[in-house]
Amino acid sequence: MPILRSNGINLQYGQQGSGEPLLLIMGITATGSVWEKHVAYWQKNFTCITLDNRGVGLSDQPEGPYTTAQMADDCAGLLDALNLPKVKVVGCSMGSTIAQQLAIRHPEKIISMVLMCPWANCDNKARATFQHMVNCKTAFAPEAFSLFIQLLIYSKSSWDEDTMFAEMAANRSLAATNEQVQSVQGLTGQAAACIQHDVLHMLPQIKQPVLVIGGKEDIFTPMWMATAVAAAIPNSELYMYDGCGHAFHWEQIADFNERINCWLLSH
Repeated sequence: MPILRSNGINLQYGQQGSGEPLLLIMGITATGSVWEKHVAYWQKNFTCITLDNRGVGLSDQPEGPYTTAQMADDCAGLLDALNLPKVKVVGCSMGSTIAQQLAIRHPEKIISMVLMCPWANCDNKARATFQHMVNCKTAFAPEAFSLFIQLLIYSKSSWDEDTMFAEMAANRSLAATNEQVQSVQGLTGQAAACIQHDVLHMLPQIKQPVLVIGGKEDIFTPMWMATAVAAAIPNSELYMYDGCGHAFHWEQIADFNERINCWLLSH
């Protein structure tokens, strides 16, 4: 995967497909490769641009703290380097906070956005959760840290379903041999960005069409966070999956891929 210079750091990125450019911004701890099964569907209609955010994967993992504004500027620099004046955006979790800042700081670059499991500010529980994520990263073996993340993001329905349960176990085993392990320094920087993200008062500035989407059983970024974001953005709509958690886009992948594809084509 190619690497380019943006906002003072090296960013790894990828491009697949053809059509309108679609920037995909992943969440905390995750590399751009996590979009793989979504890109496989969306690349029929869009040129999908993925990246490893600052602090993870083969992008630089400098000392933090990071901010979501800084990470939005990383994305803006990537778009400039690729000569993409306007894009559609899908941001997942931390990626949704980066997308919010991208629309606030660089509105001319945004056509429309999908904000997955977003938040506009943190309460005390959210701050503690992100801090505990760093604590676990410091103390746990990779498999145990992977289990902690799975406990945060998957709903009861996934744990009860045999195929999904087996896939989660396999992914925990793979964590031990992952060559793109996130450093504690990188996670600490990203967690700081998540904790300090506070833009609720600025969201009314976003005039582009926005779809806010999530899971009603999300214990990581609860439903109140998504509804607050949707209520603050003038031209937004909200869709929440019944019985799904933070990983609703895996738990309902067929519906999600088609739903987002259709929404982006019409916005």
